Amino acid sequence: MRLSIRHTTRYRFAEPVSYGIQRLRLTPKETQGQKILEWDMELEGAREELVFDDQNFNHVNLISVEEGAREVVVTCRGRVDTEDNAGVIGHHAGHLPLWTFLGQTKLTKPGPKIKALIAQVERSETGMVDTLHNLSNVIRDNVEYRTGTTHVATTGEEAATARQGVCQDHAHIFISAARSLEIPARYVSGYLMMNDRIEQEATHAWAEAFVQGLGWVGFDISNGISPDPRYVRVATGRDYRDAAPITGISYGSQREDLSVDVAVEQQMVDQQ
Repeated sequence: MRLSIRHTTRYRFAEPVSYGIQRLRLTPKETQGQKILEWDMELEGAREELVFDDQNFNHVNLISVEEGAREVVVTCRGRVDTEDNAGVIGHHAGHLPLWTFLGQTKLTKPGPKIKALIAQVERSETGMVDTLHNLSNVIRDNVEYRTGTTHVATTGEEAATARQGVCQDHAHIFISAARSLEIPARYVSGYLMMNDRIEQEATHAWAEAFVQGLGWVGFDISNGISPDPRYVRVATGRDYRDAAPITGISYGSQREDLSVDVAVEQQMVDQQ
């Protein structure tokens, strides 16, 4: 499937910024089942300082905010070809060893609620993948998808306790539970082509677990499936903080407004 993507992030500052720096993870990965045909990034109110791949092989653009700027706009456009591999990414790559993804973080540390969810998971006789799907279903049944109830610093345990959250929270709960079961797990940020609309207000997030014999396998807890050709992987990490699309700091303004516009649609492929 060929997907066309446009992603615009706009920061508006209440006062002119004297200094700011931001780390952008907005360029999709070249991985199994995913080929980047083209990808361009445009900056307004900022300039690029450095481009590098981080410890998770995420492509990172480091940008500085222009002095006196009251608005920064980052616009990405591109086309990506995807394949259906039933969510299987395959072997482990990156500078971090596999055991790194067994350790809990502040966002994934389990408490009583996550441990209670783990206790509800049926261990499948047909293998680990089915057990992990059972885990995904338990989380989806117990934690309602609801926007506006959590934020980027909400932990998996807090979302499980509140019984509501968004895709980021579902992913953190899944990762917490998988690691508690001694299964390496990681966070994924990216894009999802929606069947009912092109325009979206946010990127998407899901989780991957490492299964012996298969390697990394994706699980979209919010939608109850493994990623298919509608998904585009952008960044991975131990939790949201490692894979966040944009992180940074600024000085000179006490308040900022953030808006995000994402459009993902299928393109026809010429048959020659």
